[in-house]
Amino acid sequence: MKILLIRFSSFGDVLQTLSVPGRLKEAFPQAEIHWVTRAEFKPLIDTHPAVARVWSLPKGTGLKALRALSRELRAEGFTHIYDAHNNLRSHLLGWMLNGFFAWRVWTGQHRFLRRSIYRFRRFLLFRFHKNFFPQPFSGQFALLEPLQKWGLDAVAPPPPQLFLSAVDSVRTKLPADFTSFVALAPSAAFELKRWPLAYWRRLIEEMPSTRFAVLGGPEDTFLRELENLAPQRVVCLAGTLSLNDSARVIALSDALVSNDTGLMHVAEQLGKPCVALMGPAPFGFPSRPLTKIMQLDLPCRPCSKHGQGPCVNMNFHQCLRGIAPEHVVRELKGILHA
Repeated sequence: MKILLIRFSSFGDVLQTLSVPGRLKEAFPQAEIHWVTRAEFKPLIDTHPAVARVWSLPKGTGLKALRALSRELRAEGFTHIYDAHNNLRSHLLGWMLNGFFAWRVWTGQHRFLRRSIYRFRRFLLFRFHKNFFPQPFSGQFALLEPLQKWGLDAVAPPPPQLFLSAVDSVRTKLPADFTSFVALAPSAAFELKRWPLAYWRRLIEEMPSTRFAVLGGPEDTFLRELENLAPQRVVCLAGTLSLNDSARVIALSDALVSNDTGLMHVAEQLGKPCVALMGPAPFGFPSRPLTKIMQLDLPCRPCSKHGQGPCVNMNFHQCLRGIAPEHVVRELKGILHA
């Protein structure tokens, strides 16, 4: 078997898809597995021992680059293809590799798989608030489920499924006394997915003997406030690290506390304990037992596909504001003292 896996983005989805080559290799030890992704995510996949080669396209490249890539891929002679993305670009690549009629034949023989994105279920959920998705909805399971047509159970392989090189290279970014610390991911793409900043302050204040490393992107300048709260035991690394280096910090940490973001899936695929603060979005739920999911059962949840809102609850942002810092502190202490 020579298998091509297609998953271009996003950060969190690529991380969850890392379980697919691991599962394939468990079932087909002799299989040669290739992966097509976006160039920025290639370093996350390159070190996976089940992946023989990673093919990539820079973000924003057009049809010409996609056609050039398809010519190279056709020469590889893949026996099986799994489109784990199911978007316009992955459809075009599938057609370029096989042609429309060959694609239909392969689908009938189950040698070409495509992940379902359940369009009708999504329509019912966001238009009529009728939720027919499994609860909680596991992205990893949804990615592994199509492999049943190749005779595989939809069971995630054990962690780690994210393999990082030179983990100690980020120690220079941490204070010398950070031999034991908790990583925090207080940001998110949309504000409604963020546990309130005041609650993160309470978390830090309620654990005066714990050191914290705060992770985020260049735009998350508001996170400096957490470092200013206790600069002797809180370091803010927001905007100073690549995605891979942020993952390395989590690998060095004792645990992660995270909003619904890709960094939560980093912890999962590393096998690190995590407290996951789940708010308005329906599809980013963690899958592994080391992750403690904290959420409120509210009739308004989920309110939007990605958590972009608007919030429809009379008590604004109740899904996350209702998760008390004291409860998170209790869960985190239980993890650290286990």
